Amino acid sequence: MKTLKPILLLIIGVLLTMTSCRTEDDLAIDPPVEETVEANSTVANLMSRIASNDGSSDNIIDNASCLSVQLPITVTVNGIELEINDDSNYEDIEDIIDLFEDDDDSVVISYPITVVLTDFSTVSINSDEELEALAVDCVGENEDDDDIECIDFQYPITASVFDINNDLINAITINNDNDMYDFIDDLNDFAAVTINFPITVIFADETTQIVNTIQELENVIELADDSCDEDDDNDFDDDDCDDCSTDALENIFTNCAEWTVDKLERNDDDLEDSYVGYTFEFNSDGTLVVTQGTSTFNGSWETFGTANNISVVINVTGLPDFNDTWNLHEIEQEDEDEDEDENEAKVDLRLGDDRLRFESDCTSGGNVDDTALANALTNGDWYVTHFFDDTDETADFANYVFNFASNLTATATNMNGLTNGSWSISSGEDTDLGLNLNFGTATPLNELADDWDVIEVTNDIIRLKDISGGDSSENFLTFERNPFDGGNGNDDLETILTDGLWIVASYTEDAIDQTADYVGYKLVFNMDSTVSASNGSDTNNGTWAVLNGGNQMALDFGTDMPFEEFNDDDWDVISVSATQVVIQDISGDDGTDTLTLQKL
Repeated sequence: MKTLKPILLLIIGVLLTMTSCRTEDDLAIDPPVEETVEANSTVANLMSRIASNDGSSDNIIDNASCLSVQLPITVTVNGIELEINDDSNYEDIEDIIDLFEDDDDSVVISYPITVVLTDFSTVSINSDEELEALAVDCVGENEDDDDIECIDFQYPITASVFDINNDLINAITINNDNDMYDFIDDLNDFAAVTINFPITVIFADETTQIVNTIQELENVIELADDSCDEDDDNDFDDDDCDDCSTDALENIFTNCAEWTVDKLERNDDDLEDSYVGYTFEFNSDGTLVVTQGTSTFNGSWETFGTANNISVVINVTGLPDFNDTWNLHEIEQEDEDEDEDENEAKVDLRLGDDRLRFESDCTSGGNVDDTALANALTNGDWYVTHFFDDTDETADFANYVFNFASNLTATATNMNGLTNGSWSISSGEDTDLGLNLNFGTATPLNELADDWDVIEVTNDIIRLKDISGGDSSENFLTFERNPFDGGNGNDDLETILTDGLWIVASYTEDAIDQTADYVGYKLVFNMDSTVSASNGSDTNNGTWAVLNGGNQMALDFGTDMPFEEFNDDDWDVISVSATQVVIQDISGDDGTDTLTLQKL
């Protein structure tokens, strides 16, 4: 409903009364031309476009800049329900969408909802079809809307209304965009209207300007129109650097060490696997040093610009895939974890459809404890005895012998010859240790190029896992001292567990020993995927499953205590023998739960 309509009726009534009572002694006041705004004039249309409702901030929900959704509403994003109470919650939607790069994203609206149109009128909507039809009707084929967002009015603004005899009959106070839109829309109903100058306008960069006349106002608006990015498109993450600065980027690049390539896409080719094991050091003097094994590449870097228009120039001799003037897309830095002394950071660069993302653990405590891994890895021959990437592909590596040298080089040898590679140790994503491998792009060794999490290290076995960036599935890699014999890794876990009775020999949760809670319980794993744990007076019933080629295990005891503590669908299988099974889980707060089952 337009708020100025009751005022208009009052003004017309007063105008009729004053006209009928006018005498020769009454003095007319000519409205100043430099302050008069006329209906359908250029300046009136420009003022209306400034004041119209901007619907671009919620395009992630409605895909239309010409309307906005009235909050609060409920949406389900990729299966996660969110309550949207204010504009800040739109970032929560974007965060969920950005979790994975190759999945199908969906934002499902819980109807009915109310939408606000450009003239501030509202419409009730009951389905996606109704919303889409309304969006098409108001915006047509063009994503951009008609409003002007690069300049705003500073309210309040007052206006004077005159009758046909140039008598001042009222003063109107305009307090917000809705008032201004209605005021311009009602100009035809007035004989003459002036804006009481000076007024102040605010630009997109938060600077202001004082305006003294209608002509000056028209000039200022025309100059400001299209002077900024109004973000009317549906590229929801193209404004993630509103608060970015070159100083912030330079600080994070130079204060964090050992940057690695998390994502590299050039001309639709994914190249990040080719740069596993490469570390980038951004120095404050503008030099850039890239290390891979014993190889060193020297280069330079610089930044310039502001906010969403910051450029990052990278030039490294011998690494042309990185050399370009990139646009800074986003800086991410997680809150520091006091226990892990870690503050992971990511810097995302874009250039058209090309993408480069660096990441660093920003570890302030020095190197991770990598002695055991390095000593085992560099001592003797290793063979791939298990490789699982959606399916078991171990046989592809049956004829390879792997050697890892202390200078961070590596070789993979089979009957066709020798392939050179590299290795390095870093912090893991889900575990303390990470092992970076790179044997080039030749099949099948290219499958090993990744930054693996280290699950288990002994002198005889190294077990690794990696979470796929596309669909969040987990890949597994195992090195052992003896060649692959055609076996099936831990696939015999089902046979072992279903043979006899088991007890909880040990259970620790975040280093707290809780084994005593399970003393006296005997577990039976059945072939029908059910499991029971009984101590004679209390029985816990649940389900179990062996997953991912025997590398993971799922347990679910529902709400039965105390075994509900074991409920998880991604226990990592650490070791398996005929009499003992050890599984481990990294919990959401980075704690580690370890369960050891012993056969009676």
